[in-house]
Amino acid sequence: MAEKQYDWATIAKNPKFVELHHKKTAFLFGWWIFSTAYYFLLPIGAAYAPGLYKIKVLGAINFGYAFALSQFFVSWALALYYAKVANEDFDRLTRNLIDELHL
Repeated sequence: MAEKQYDWATIAKNPKFVELHHKKTAFLFGWWIFSTAYYFLLPIGAAYAPGLYKIKVLGAINFGYAFALSQFFVSWALALYYAKVANEDFDRLTRNLIDELHL
């Protein structure tokens, strides 16, 4: 069975593909910067502001533990937000591109 061949150079030059690629790259790069900074706040903060991370928040749980645990929730929230944006924006742009190219 022969596979369908696509002209990837033409697809890459299509304005709708360029828009999709730009929006997705900008979205992912921005959130990558945020999540990397948020991740490194834990070890950097613990090294340079240990008093802050020792503050009791709830019972035996201090700010350091709460902040470390918050990284899981932030990761889940970012994943859910990405799925929402991908389903609404990126999928719509992809459908428009496919319809235009008649793939």
